[in-house]
Amino acid sequence: MGSKKGRDFIPSPITSAKDNPAADWRNMRRIIAEDPEWSLATVPLLTELVLKHIVDNFESNSKILNDLLGKHQDKVLEKISSSLPLKVTANLVDDEGYWKRCCKARWEICDVSYFGGNWKRMYFEKNLQEIIEHFVPETTDPEHLNETLALSANYVKRVEIKQLLPPVREAPKGPDFDDASDAGSDAGDEPECDHFNFGGLLKVLPNLEHLSLTYGVRDCGMNFEWQLFQFTARDCLQLAQSVAAHKYLQVFKLHRSKVDDDKVRVLISHILDHPGLIELDLSHNLIGDRGARAIGKFVNNHSKLIRLNLCDNQIRAAGAQAIAHALTKNNTVQYLNLRLNRLGDEGGQAICRSMLKNSTLKEINLGSNDMAEPTAAILSQVVMQNMTLLSIDLSCNRLGPDGGKQLQEGMEENTTITTMDLRLTECGQESEYCINQILHRNQEAEREARIKEMELKAPPQKKIAEPQAAHRYKPRITHA
Repeated sequence: MGSKKGRDFIPSPITSAKDNPAADWRNMRRIIAEDPEWSLATVPLLTELVLKHIVDNFESNSKILNDLLGKHQDKVLEKISSSLPLKVTANLVDDEGYWKRCCKARWEICDVSYFGGNWKRMYFEKNLQEIIEHFVPETTDPEHLNETLALSANYVKRVEIKQLLPPVREAPKGPDFDDASDAGSDAGDEPECDHFNFGGLLKVLPNLEHLSLTYGVRDCGMNFEWQLFQFTARDCLQLAQSVAAHKYLQVFKLHRSKVDDDKVRVLISHILDHPGLIELDLSHNLIGDRGARAIGKFVNNHSKLIRLNLCDNQIRAAGAQAIAHALTKNNTVQYLNLRLNRLGDEGGQAICRSMLKNSTLKEINLGSNDMAEPTAAILSQVVMQNMTLLSIDLSCNRLGPDGGKQLQEGMEENTTITTMDLRLTECGQESEYCINQILHRNQEAEREARIKEMELKAPPQKKIAEPQAAHRYKPRITHA
């Protein structure tokens, strides 16, 4: 047995109790706390107690945040509630972490990239969207909306409204009410009900750049009525005046709202001289030739329009000719969508002839327009001469084998078009294959040109000199 020196010596309880009675575990009381995290050994720092008090009373004394040190501000912003009123946090808190918590707590899907990567902007825009989409004219108290607008003015750049509710009208009472209401719904002759007025909204949003509206009701179910989907004449006039007055608006979308020729003419007459509009989307409406002529006048004017979307309307040959005439004089429009209209060969040929003179159009969609071989013949000349066009959609048009061959002959002379949609055109497998090979060749040429451009723009890199030995070891040769 070795000596006890160098070993841990544990004194007996009796010996230790004589020197220190509190050290005897047999005489100590066991404390069981109700809070499992409570510990007698740890006492919170005074700083932590003060920060906890600030967090608990932040709503009543929020201005103290600016007087705190940066590290203390971060701790407070991490712990304050995400359900605080906007009047407290709107102009005080800029921390993205806090607004991210607010968005995550309120919405399941949060794609912040759609809002420029800014969580605060996302919260204010989605919050304002929900208020407007559930606003019932003549019923909802506007006080909450006005208060929110005042707080949101500096942070909202996009307003995207997917439904607008009409005023609530009392149903007429009578013995034959059911029969009369059914007949009226089928005919669509209910009295007009004006929707939300955007005049006051656009006036207080100076940074607004994007406005997208749909006059209709989502998920109405068994409560369907035609008046829920009416875009009235007064709605049109108020909206046109509001958009015309907002000079910084860049994108305006009004789709799925039953906009007919008369309403689009009113709308265009007000925004004819708009200085900042670069995108106009009137897709999925009832626009015919008269409305297309008004749009052509807008394109032909001193507008800065870059994108024009007229998909799924009722534009025929006359309307297409008006738009084509405007394209021959326009030098700004780069993207044109005329899909799902009724152009026919006459309208399709007019649009194609305009591209022989137009030098700015990059993408055009002419799908589902009842076009055939005559249009393909003109289009073959376009692809041979036009060096600006990059993408063409001709899907769901019966171009036929002859039309496919003509397009193939034209594409053999083309070096710029990289995308051409020929699905359901019946132009023949051989022509489709040859055209796809040409498109692939153009795509590779574009990729190589882009790489060379990036290399030219890149700053020159310094060449690193290879290290050289200052002295070389030479073995000494000794002679015997």
